[in-house]
Amino acid sequence: MPFDSLSGLSKPFDVIIIGGGLAGLTSAIHLSKYSISVLLLEKNTYPKQKVCGEYVSNEVLPYLRSLDIDPFSLGAKKIDRFELSTSKNNIISSPLPLGGFGISRYKFDYAMAEKAKASGVKLVHEQVIDIHFHKEKFTIITKQKSVYMSSIVIGAYGKRSAIDVKLDRSFIRRKSPFLAVKTHVSGDFADNLVALHNFAGGYCGASKVEDNTINLCYITSFDSFKKYKSIDDFQEQVIFKNKHLKNIFEQTIPVFKTPLTISQISFAAKTPVEHHILMCGDTAGMIHPLCGNGMSMAIRSAQMVSKLIINYFNDEIKSRDELEKAYFREWNKEFKFRLHVGRFIARLFGYTNLAEVVLLLLKLFPVLLPKIIQLTHGKPMQAK
Repeated sequence: MPFDSLSGLSKPFDVIIIGGGLAGLTSAIHLSKYSISVLLLEKNTYPKQKVCGEYVSNEVLPYLRSLDIDPFSLGAKKIDRFELSTSKNNIISSPLPLGGFGISRYKFDYAMAEKAKASGVKLVHEQVIDIHFHKEKFTIITKQKSVYMSSIVIGAYGKRSAIDVKLDRSFIRRKSPFLAVKTHVSGDFADNLVALHNFAGGYCGASKVEDNTINLCYITSFDSFKKYKSIDDFQEQVIFKNKHLKNIFEQTIPVFKTPLTISQISFAAKTPVEHHILMCGDTAGMIHPLCGNGMSMAIRSAQMVSKLIINYFNDEIKSRDELEKAYFREWNKEFKFRLHVGRFIARLFGYTNLAEVVLLLLKLFPVLLPKIIQLTHGKPMQAK
């Protein structure tokens, strides 16, 4: 798109955040508290449902409170029990070491967006189509032909985007073989429980959210799904082989007219800094939903990148190169092992017979399951 066809330049911002999910919104709120001018570009308006497990580990609570955000004032459900079943219907339960809470992205993202605006963040609903970096400045171009400039750009636009193609990120060239389906249903389910039920080729998470509906979100391979005529057919023929899932689906009433879907999901390794853009949340790396901790990771990465950016503007970090290296180092220290564990666990439960053996071992040694859960979770986050 030629520059002469674009709208006039706005005044430069200190930081532009591309993407208004949990990572982008959290970082926007954090940075704004330190008098840093922030533009957040999000293509969708709020509130909006998203395909998501909608379970958050309590590790984020101290940090959220420091930002004056209280999920429980929004009705979040307190969760302290975990349940896991295999595709052959064997089941185990355990206390959650830290506990967590259930809240819909519809409610949480909207509340965070309102908080960001009240904190002085400029929130614009436009779709970014191009990013240029020249002489220590970013130029952002949107589909609506607006042009914005900043010193720092945070990429928080989610699992995959046309921006990834534009940036020629390595993961985007690999096969993305998974799809996910989410719905909300009404019925009987324990408020304090998060459950993960395996079926052939995938797994489904279940937990309650703030309005007492049950979030059901499952992921499977596209190759498994395409053999069936529809979502209903796939559920009937595959998912319902797990009797625990069958009971949930058949004994509840759908709230959504149709389920939400998202395809081309990839768990391939990504790089947290690319083309001088600091990637955050799912844009930097995705943990397998089987580990159920993606929302907490998004919030944690937002805190991490925000603190480093503040240090950069305060001259405690002396150069862009030092900033990028510091973020790369801290991101890998915090998340690299978690992501490896997540991939390993997902592979284990991808083999039916092996999953049964693993579950038998967990039943024989019940202390193991909470320890495995801890491997995919962090310690309670410090206040900002």
